[in-house]
Amino acid sequence: MSGDRDGADRDRDRDGGDRDAISVHNFSEKILEQVVHFHVMKLSGGFFLWVGSAPVLSNMAVSVSSKHDSTPVSTLVLGDPSNTAPNSLAQRLAKKTKKQVFVSYSLPMTDSSVGLLVESRIKKELELHPEHF
Repeated sequence: MSGDRDGADRDRDRDGGDRDAISVHNFSEKILEQVVHFHVMKLSGGFFLWVGSAPVLSNMAVSVSSKHDSTPVSTLVLGDPSNTAPNSLAQRLAKKTKKQVFVSYSLPMTDSSVGLLVESRIKKELELHPEHF
């Protein structure tokens, strides 16, 4: 019987099993007097990153590396096309991680330095906990 069980375990591993399970990772940071929350859902071959200060899903973009260009392809899926933050962030993260990246950036665009600090915090988390991305 143990031979059958070992075969089932191999099938589960080959078919993805727990390796492809969605995992969730949350972290927060106070950035310029504003608490910013980060929510990462690790997916098979990529991840979804939500950044915001209130529970709103807006301005979502997706980016993926391309064989034809060194800059990942990116498009806005949801939100205001004049807000380029989610596209830019998704592109940079896709380039850095070599994964498909979905980004929902739900912070007001009041201070350009906030975006830089947010991206810096994400990169720090990527270095500290790459298994979550």
